Amino acid sequence: MCNKSRIAVLGAGSWGSALAILLGRNGHSVALWDHYPGHIGNLIADGENRAFLPGIPFPSSIEPTTDLPQTLRGSDIVLIVVPSHAFRAVLENSAADLPETAVLSWAAKGLEPGCGHLLSQLAMEVLGPRDVTIVSGPTFAGEVARGLPTAITVASTNPQHALKVAESLHGESFRAYTSSDIIGVQVGGAVKNVMAIAAGIADGLGFGANTRAALITRGLAEIQRLGAALGGQPETFMGLAGLGDLVLTCTDDQSRNRRMGLALAAGKNITQAREEIGQEVEGVGTAREVFRLADALNVEMPISTQVYRVLYEGLPPVLAVQNLLGRKQKSENEQASPLD
Repeated sequence: MCNKSRIAVLGAGSWGSALAILLGRNGHSVALWDHYPGHIGNLIADGENRAFLPGIPFPSSIEPTTDLPQTLRGSDIVLIVVPSHAFRAVLENSAADLPETAVLSWAAKGLEPGCGHLLSQLAMEVLGPRDVTIVSGPTFAGEVARGLPTAITVASTNPQHALKVAESLHGESFRAYTSSDIIGVQVGGAVKNVMAIAAGIADGLGFGANTRAALITRGLAEIQRLGAALGGQPETFMGLAGLGDLVLTCTDDQSRNRRMGLALAAGKNITQAREEIGQEVEGVGTAREVFRLADALNVEMPISTQVYRVLYEGLPPVLAVQNLLGRKQKSENEQASPLD
């Protein structure tokens, strides 16, 4: 059993709350911060996150708060769990009070809006050189909060930091593996959301299990190509933060990104789908950044391109799938296929 730590969890949505619950059950002292006073007030009054994780009480060691400096002060681990579009603001607002000795980590999955930078690049820009740690893998917040068996990857530029975060999360039903590949883990966690939108579209249009399997397989090939271009390690994409997260997100309706695809296939627009889902859908913004990044790096990503065209160019979803099916036949050994 690891030593008990003081942990700051920044972001009290479903995933941040689930991780706080896990950490609290593991005996750590957890400050759960969010910038919405009304939301934090409800967490304190209800003793749970009734909006996103109803019926799952907070351990007594969790302290919901809106006081960011106090949350950060004295923390051994700082775990950022906010949407990627809010990541820069949270980092900038935390910079002055972030303890030098704290392990900086995050469980956000996305790219910086407007430039497509990995969140580790953004962190270096805001904070300067500093070891960082990323938590990623096939996880749904509700299942983690309910204590269902889960396995994730913790990647860091510092092996001791990866071990510290992994030990803090590791428990009877939660297994944490360590990695040094922060690039591959981030690419896998971000791009799988785009593929989940594609899978939702295909399923929503009734294309069947064969199509879903092809999309997942060729989607993984796209993730591998982009990851390699950015410097990721090949084995990462066959692990929890790659294939594992991709399969989970593409095949289960707990996935917001998959539900976005289903809604688009049903004729709803992005705004209508977001209102129906009621939470952040990372794949929508990530699709734009992946499209731009693939173009800049000359990486072929046809599935991602079709998702981008549906989201931002008004391409009918059925035509997007037909475009993929109508591509020129190639050898799979050349990392291409009729769906690639």
